This record gives sequence, structure tokens and C-alpha cells, in this order.
Amino acid sequence: MGTLTLRPADECRYQAVSLGEVMLRLDPGDLRIRTARSFTAWEGGGEYNVIRGLSRVFGLPTAAVTALVDDEVGHLVEGFILAGGVTPLISWATSDGVGRTVRNGLNFTERGFGVRGAKGVSDRGHTAISQLRPDQIDFDHLFGDHGVRWLHTGGIYAALSEQSAATALAALQAAKRHGTIVSYDLNYRPSLWKAIGGQARAQDVNRELARYVDVMIGNEEDFTAALGFGVEGVDEHLSDLPIDGFRAMIEHVAQAYPAMAVIATTLRTVHSASINDWGAVAWSAGTGLVQATHRQRLEILDRVGGGDSFASGLIYGLLTGQPLQTCVDYGAAHGALAMTTPGDTSMATTAEVLKLAGGGNARVDR
Repeated sequence: MGTLTLRPADECRYQAVSLGEVMLRLDPGDLRIRTARSFTAWEGGGEYNVIRGLSRVFGLPTAAVTALVDDEVGHLVEGFILAGGVTPLISWATSDGVGRTVRNGLNFTERGFGVRGAKGVSDRGHTAISQLRPDQIDFDHLFGDHGVRWLHTGGIYAALSEQSAATALAALQAAKRHGTIVSYDLNYRPSLWKAIGGQARAQDVNRELARYVDVMIGNEEDFTAALGFGVEGVDEHLSDLPIDGFRAMIEHVAQAYPAMAVIATTLRTVHSASINDWGAVAWSAGTGLVQATHRQRLEILDRVGGGDSFASGLIYGLLTGQPLQTCVDYGAAHGALAMTTPGDTSMATTAEVLKLAGGGNARVDR
């Protein structure tokens, strides 16, 4: 089975780098998208959210490889990336003035409340990042000359276009040539794959990319839809937490992809938009399966980005050489905290994550 062998930190400019789309998130707050007359602007994206957490929450030097249109909206997103403490490695596309050929991605997101679930309406067709070619980014220069300890990307980016899947493959191959650890969040979204081959195409793409992955992340639906591995004994509510089923599924994944060193799965039961059960499990060959504290009936303000913050906390633990149990506890705690604030990205602090991971409570800090 695979093992994690990290490059020395002093050889690398960046502790971690993401590859993926960064969209402008427009949030109607307590209202509905259809009834709002003003929106709060944020940045967000499945791959970027992870790297932003490693920067702003955990204080690590990071960068985001992405593409944006060279217009006012593109530079607004660039400003958000900079404010998150992330170095933007942007391939700038030339605008035609009206977005016929290339655009920046928009994501309108309702947080939901009670019986009304969260809702996302994305507008991301023909975006700059979906057209990014491997030859537009010198991955060997990035991973080799600059030095990167960790690359994170995922199934959202790979689903944007045939081109993005090819670029993801080139990035993963370059990372492996230079000893950079690769993590991948399956993040299966049926809407993204619908027009380009559906679930069958998703499995073809993800199975090819999985060959280069050291740390695979997802939930049980992701592993089933994106890779074809099911969990026995699980119902749609995860009501009985069939840990033996997750163990068996993860072991099957590890056998199919022997280079994988760590496999992690988030566990969520949705009682309402405002109340979720939340937890995670992780596996390595040396440790076996470990389970984070399972938080029943966790109060949720904004669930979007919770899984990304789990990945961020898990990766932080792995980058700093923590035992796998500690890593999965960091991840679950960071995800729980991130869902208590609005927006895709985390507003937690390292101290809050470590306190909650260690069993702390929500008493007032004075």
C-alpha cells in the first residue's frame, strides 16, 4: 500500500497548491435568490476552499492555480483570493466584452433553513478555467523549480469540460514526477456530468485520475457514483453508521488503487437544513480505520464548504505529521466550525479547531 513521503518544507515555496475553479459566490442572506434585491459577494470553489483554509485558518503558504477573464469581475475574484492569503497563479483569458467565448463563473447560493434545503444555482458554462490547457501552466516549473509539498484538486474541476479533465491529468502526472503529494476530493455533482456523458463518463475520468492520488476524499455517495464502490448496510440517512460497511468499501478502494496512502469519508445525516449529524472516518494501511467524534444534531448555518473544510483540516494534520486519528479529528472539527458561518470559506481559527478536535465546547472565551 502507498505511504506518504512529504518533500522537505525548506525545499518548497508552497506547502500546498490547488487546481480548480474559483467562482464569485452571490449570497442572498436570509432571503431566497428569487426574492433578493441585494447579494453579499464571496469567493468559492471546491478545490480552492481547501487551500484557502490551509492558508487563512492554519497559516500555511499556499497558491491557487486557476484561470479568470481579464475583466472587472475577474479582478474582483483575484482580490478575494489575495484577501484569503492565497497566492493567485492565474492564467488570464481575454474577454470578448460580452462573454460569448469565455466567462467568469458565478454561483448563487441559498443557505436554507429548517425544512427548506440549501440551494445552489451556478452559471459556469464556457468559463476560463474550463478552457485551461496543460501547456498554459508550466507544471514542471511549479512543482520542480518552485517546489510544492501538496497538490489538491478534485472531481468538480475534472467535470467542467473534456479539457479540464485532461489538464487535471497533466497536473497529477507532473506532481508525481516531482514527489508532490496529491489529494483528490471526488465531489460528484450530477449536474456537471449530465451534458458530457453522465455517471459513466464520471467513472471513466475519476478512475483514470485516481491512479495518481495519494489521499482520496469523499462521502459514501461520491465513492459509489464517481468510482463505483458501494457501502453495504447504509441507508440514505446513515442512521446506524455501519462502520464495518465503510471499512469494507475503503479496503476495496485501497486494493483497486494500491498507491493510495489515505482514504477518508465524511458522514452526514441531514435532519433539516439547520440540523445535521456530522462525522468522518479515515483509513491508512499502517493505522487501519479511525473515526472522528460523531456530532449528532449539529446546528448548521451554511453547509456549503463543510466537506472542503474537512479536507483542509485533514490535510493540515497530514502535512504536520500528526497521527491519522488526530488528522481526522482536525478535519471533522474544522468542517463543523466552517458550517457555523456563512460563505464557502472557513472563518475558524487554528485554536478553535484544535480545541473542538480535543473535545472542547462552545463556552464564551473571555
